[in-house]
Amino acid sequence: MSARARKRTAPRIGAFFDMDKTLIAENSGSLLMKYRYEKGEVDRWDLAKGLFAYVQYKAGLLDIRAFTQEALQEFKGESERKLMREGREFTAQLVVPTLYPEALDKIRWHQEQGHVVAIVSGATKFVVKPLAEAIGVKHYLYTRLEVEHGRFTGRVIDPICFEEGKIYWLQQFIDEKGIDLAKSWFYTDSVTDLPLLELVGHPVAVNPDPFLYRTAGRRCWPVQIYEPPPPPKQLGAGTAE
Repeated sequence: MSARARKRTAPRIGAFFDMDKTLIAENSGSLLMKYRYEKGEVDRWDLAKGLFAYVQYKAGLLDIRAFTQEALQEFKGESERKLMREGREFTAQLVVPTLYPEALDKIRWHQEQGHVVAIVSGATKFVVKPLAEAIGVKHYLYTRLEVEHGRFTGRVIDPICFEEGKIYWLQQFIDEKGIDLAKSWFYTDSVTDLPLLELVGHPVAVNPDPFLYRTAGRRCWPVQIYEPPPPPKQLGAGTAE
């Protein structure tokens, strides 16, 4: 076999990134609640419920599938095209400005090495896709929503892209792309991603939660601390009156 043929058939290397608190400094769900509140689509009670759900999630007490299914019911019947248009607007305004510069540097490094870079997130396509496009990442895995005749049915396609569900969708992706997990990287902030961290050859804890920080220390995994981007300058800031 020629060297060129061997190169074509050699397993590829992946670099997988969680999104919330790994690529971006905020939780995209919280940002979305803020965005919808400012547009008058939700009230203070909805904000409080969202905050309580986030606290439950961080404490490991939230039934993610049930919460996701219930939360997305309100979009039943909505046009997929409309949701994507609104998702692009939301992502450009509130998500992209929270990107960690160090995370973007890591993505560029992996791309330069010829690695297959992908975002692997529990969020929906309406956030993950616009972010991936904004930072030049071709591949992204996300929680899938059922669509019929261009409209959202209100149902989530199982499994959601969370914990073991991330492995389910990633397994299909790596089989398609011929990726060797033993040579690949995965970056995340959350101990809920432990099943995937244990599968790759290069697990990396980014701004880890306390549980992941302890686990990374015990297993001698690298821990990386990214600094949040500076807040956007306000119009007229620093100018004399």
